[in-house]
Amino acid sequence: MDHDEHHNPEDKCKKPCKVPDHVILSGGINNRYWVLDVEERPCQKTLTISCYKSLHPTETCLLKDGWEMTPVFRGDVVHLEGQSDGGSWLVDNQQGFLVLLPDTLISGTSVSSSIRCMRRAVLGDMFKSFDGGSKHMLNGTMVHEVFQRAATANDFSLEMLSKLADQALHSPQFLGNMYSLGVSQEEMKQELHDYLPSLEHWCQNVHCSPGNSRSLSRDQDSSAVITVTELADIEENVWSPRFGLKGKIDVTAQVQIQRPRNGSHRSPEQKTLPLELKTGRESNSIEHRSQVILYTLMSMERYNPEAGLLLYLKTGNLHPVVASHMDRRELLKLRNTLVHYIHNCVAKEAEQSCLSRLPDILTNRQTCQYCPQRTNCALYERAVESNSVGVSEDVVHDFLQQETGHLTPMHLSYFSKWLLLCCLEATTMEAKNGRRHVWLQTAAESEKNGSCMGNLQLIGPVNVQSEGVFLHRFQRGSSAPQQGLMNSGLASRDRIVISDQEGRLVGLATGYLCEVSRDSISCTLDRDLSKFSGLLFRLDADEGVVGLSTHFTNLSRLMENCQDSDRLRELVVDLRVPEFIDSLSSVLPREAKDTVAVILKGLNKPQRQAMKRVLLSKDYTLIVGMPGTGKTTTICTLVRILHACGFSVLLTSYTHSAVDNILLKLKRFRVGFLRLGQGQKVHPDILPYTEESIRKKGVHTLSQLQQLYNKELVVGTTCMGIKHPIFTRRRFDFCIIDEASQISQPICLGPLFYAKRFVLVGDHQQLPPIVQNKEARSRGMDESLFKRLELHSEAVVQLNVQYRMNRQIMSLSNSLMYEGRLECGSDRTASALLTLPFLHSVQSELSSYSQRHPEHDLTWIEASLSPSNPVCFLDCSMVPAQESVEQGGVSNRTEADLIHKLLLLLIKAGCKPSDVGVIAPYRLQLKSISALLQASAFDGVEVNTVDRYQGRDKSLIILSFVRSTLGELLKDWRRLNVAVTRAKHKLLMLGSAATLRRYAPVEKLLNHLQKENMISFKNMSRHYHLHL
Repeated sequence: MDHDEHHNPEDKCKKPCKVPDHVILSGGINNRYWVLDVEERPCQKTLTISCYKSLHPTETCLLKDGWEMTPVFRGDVVHLEGQSDGGSWLVDNQQGFLVLLPDTLISGTSVSSSIRCMRRAVLGDMFKSFDGGSKHMLNGTMVHEVFQRAATANDFSLEMLSKLADQALHSPQFLGNMYSLGVSQEEMKQELHDYLPSLEHWCQNVHCSPGNSRSLSRDQDSSAVITVTELADIEENVWSPRFGLKGKIDVTAQVQIQRPRNGSHRSPEQKTLPLELKTGRESNSIEHRSQVILYTLMSMERYNPEAGLLLYLKTGNLHPVVASHMDRRELLKLRNTLVHYIHNCVAKEAEQSCLSRLPDILTNRQTCQYCPQRTNCALYERAVESNSVGVSEDVVHDFLQQETGHLTPMHLSYFSKWLLLCCLEATTMEAKNGRRHVWLQTAAESEKNGSCMGNLQLIGPVNVQSEGVFLHRFQRGSSAPQQGLMNSGLASRDRIVISDQEGRLVGLATGYLCEVSRDSISCTLDRDLSKFSGLLFRLDADEGVVGLSTHFTNLSRLMENCQDSDRLRELVVDLRVPEFIDSLSSVLPREAKDTVAVILKGLNKPQRQAMKRVLLSKDYTLIVGMPGTGKTTTICTLVRILHACGFSVLLTSYTHSAVDNILLKLKRFRVGFLRLGQGQKVHPDILPYTEESIRKKGVHTLSQLQQLYNKELVVGTTCMGIKHPIFTRRRFDFCIIDEASQISQPICLGPLFYAKRFVLVGDHQQLPPIVQNKEARSRGMDESLFKRLELHSEAVVQLNVQYRMNRQIMSLSNSLMYEGRLECGSDRTASALLTLPFLHSVQSELSSYSQRHPEHDLTWIEASLSPSNPVCFLDCSMVPAQESVEQGGVSNRTEADLIHKLLLLLIKAGCKPSDVGVIAPYRLQLKSISALLQASAFDGVEVNTVDRYQGRDKSLIILSFVRSTLGELLKDWRRLNVAVTRAKHKLLMLGSAATLRRYAPVEKLLNHLQKENMISFKNMSRHYHLHL
């Protein structure tokens, strides 16, 4: 399936279709087949399939006995289990399985929840954070925790269980959950302790230590007696690309199975089985049994278990669950239906995409009474009802009215639009997600792409860094090719996943890379892999679960029938005009006036206007921070003023670095704050202010936790951090969002639910929200909330006094975007030039070279190096500078070579490498440039994309346009604006003026450069070859 195309089940077109680049096909046991054609007949369906990208040769697969109902279409990828007879597969009641879209791994819990209601399971995948959150569920989780820790310690005595229960009641995770739910530790203690006797009883009667083994249960089908001998693992992570399933097994149990044989017993067999824990009523229900069957299926490669175990912790009763072929078959059919709905959330109609219909709403309202997806179920139905056929039943109509009756057509239209845009984006992100390479490519193949390190051996002991964080060290196995580990594309802080080299244990653990040296690597993982020390491992880059669950959750929250959501809908959807107070005197506390006056003195006029506008706002203010105008300083000053007035502030941005940049400035002014978020993502200097660090000093009770959460007026986190327990109770006077013009609307909404007023800081003339799906982008997904609300000019304040660029560099941005509104903050800024203390020496070298080679005119180089020429465009039109297009992207070797030579001269002339930044639009070009800058002289030179430079600057910037032939380059005015405003003192640009003139933004830039006489290197093809 192409990134921007979607299945249409009605499409019966027979013309062959090309297999997209990201799809990997293969034969054999882990086969992947592309479906070329589907022929339907009564009670059967025949697929024409191929496991080759050329789509030749083809095979056939006949589906019958219910399998023909599988929603499989042209362009799908399938995995087949069973036997092929000369290229013919048969999947029926007795033999074979078909796994639809096997590389989309579905959790066993989702599949089992689809038994009662497929619609709930589909919505549960989309709106993930809605499934959960009750006292009963929390107690279940805590009982699980106690059982698993007792299993790890191999001690189920009442004394140990009580100790573990006490630890759970005081642990950071569960304290946070109790805070969110508003329950006391005493309440939870009572609930938890009710379970402890049955856990001890279970151990005494069931889990038998050596020498005390006894019968556990009898499987009626085989009359086999099963005895648990050891609890070998807890929370074992399993990815099963063979069956398209994933899950975490509560407990992995080692058992003895004693089978009778003609009246006598043969030797017992040792087996490893999944053990599922249940804390609720002992129902032995179809959902519970199905979960166990799915765990046996997904752990087939690891243990080949013939059964699984279901343990009810309240009673201590254990039920063996033996799966028949029929059980597995029916569950895989359910999984296929579920993955079809998840994967095809968007349909094409008349060349435009629309939301697909979901399975029908259940008419039995009792089943839906406690469903966590009730509201989303109704919202989705209302979002697609314009495409509905027929009128819904009265009971469904009443349900829809009850859940969504408070919403206007405009509200539903906004929800429908953004739900569709997010679904479109999700399909593209899923198609681009490289996680499937972990099981579809060998380690050697993935190493070539720089996303993997193979043949790794675990060395030394595994160290426990903190709760659930284990530090491992690996080195290359002796049989591995002795290439350095540093040659891989993986770097410190990258997210990773560990599997065994053979592909039997896929996704054993996930974590983060710490250090990469030539001979070894270290990483923190979520599991201790000591027991696998004899294995060879592979380590892959892992993008994590790619999805837009926060987008979906925030959209749903916006539609809720509550005060916070009603007000936000008014402002964001209805675009109500924001209101302001008339006078500052009614806002500023008397005791804060002097402090505020002192702070305001240090600001320029636009910054002071911004402060006043925020203080006068009843709803929101937008601060436009043009390049170099000190957005971070402005936000820091605003927080200081609000803090001085006694206002509480929620400080957020999309990235951790943006949040920490502001907090670092606040720290200098001794403004107290609490930083939420994982320590490994926070700036080292901010770590003492994190919840994690403060808790280590002693937070063991709910009252202490509440004190911690309420102590500071200022709280900092990312927009994605709003699932934190603090937000279940606390509301802020102001929410400030930095980088707001780069944040997608649904993500930007998240923090706004928790504040009375908000401030968005950004500039829609700079980088927009990143949207990968072309159709979603064309239909408005790259419109930020900042841009949407900017129509109310009374709420907008512009920062136009900049302190970064000299006059000539600033003129580019003024010409491109700001129509002369951008000003230099001082004469010093306006006239600042690059300092090159040894330029005279380099000029002498160039002069002597010219004397020896008079045929080479080097005046263009002297002009490029001169600090008095702050802006130079080196026109490569007449130089042989063709770019090459490869799978990894686009590069231009000549431009990379020129950059290398110019940098060598600039650094010789005294420019510090750390003051230099190189920007290119393509990663392959960045790689080409970096490869030429390996010498120690270039240490500190930063080579990166435009997006990585947003909000930052360098004394010298070199911009490589790459293209010398027409292509998709810099059509975006905003990206070009960011690229040309990163340099403080000197900007060098390289590209083909003739080609670049075909792009409106660059043409405008070139016209300005020509007018200001800033273009050189014309008609210099014969002078290019320079040997220094």
